[in-house]
Amino acid sequence: MKKQVNKFSHLTAIDRVKLSSPMQFLFDRDLLMGRILDFGCGLGYDVNFLERKGLNITGYDPYYLPKYPEIKFDTIVCCYVLNVLMPEEQADVLMSIAHLLKPGGKAYYAVRRDLKKEGFREHYVHKKPTYQCTVKLPFKSIQLNEYCEIYEYVHYNHQWNSPNNCIFCNPYRKISLLTESATAYAMFDGYPLSKGHVLIVPKRHISNYFELPQKEQSACWLMANKVQEILNREFQPDGFNIGMNVNKAAGQAMNHATIHVIPRYLGDTNAKKSGMRSVIPKQSRIDR
Repeated sequence: MKKQVNKFSHLTAIDRVKLSSPMQFLFDRDLLMGRILDFGCGLGYDVNFLERKGLNITGYDPYYLPKYPEIKFDTIVCCYVLNVLMPEEQADVLMSIAHLLKPGGKAYYAVRRDLKKEGFREHYVHKKPTYQCTVKLPFKSIQLNEYCEIYEYVHYNHQWNSPNNCIFCNPYRKISLLTESATAYAMFDGYPLSKGHVLIVPKRHISNYFELPQKEQSACWLMANKVQEILNREFQPDGFNIGMNVNKAAGQAMNHATIHVIPRYLGDTNAKKSGMRSVIPKQSRIDR
């Protein structure tokens, strides 16, 4: 299925002579700490202003400043980006920011609260179809008025999540999350079968993957795409096995659904066959 994109989203960037109001809010409260990234910075006016104030800030925008960051950041700010993106694009931004954020760091999302109409409209200057939508996030809201809401985000394992004893609902703080979305996160497996073995974990505490709501299942597979993109960049594997264990007969040991993304490397096994049909040894001889 082809991902829906808003190819004219960059046209919503505007010229400004002062800080955007969300960035001003964060600056006035000393929330812009350490190494800072303005994700979706548009024309870069906030970045230029804060650089002159002595802050260590970098801008990234897929259209105007397309060099993707290669380091991680203490603070990431994303102002009014999500409102002009399709849902799958929004999820990709959340996952990208989670991956670029240092453990213990904080990200801030500013979204508009003054939209009168959602959907496509003709841009009043460029005369191209741009898109806008209302966005609500499952993160802590630190500022809300009639124009804007600002959310504070920290990695899933740096917040209190559930009173149950499930280690996937309450992952250890020492774990470095690979990425995260609104409904799932990914981490390196504690007992990896290969270099870069990752678990995708739905945040909903449920044992059987097939009992997850369809939107949350879809979110897991969007994350699988993001995970393989990251692993390809960082480990250069030769292939992947992707699968899950559902119920005890299939080897499920923990009472929480997970999806395994296992990078494969040429020569990493002595077996003649190393694909999914080798999971049940006597079936590995069948060629199809």
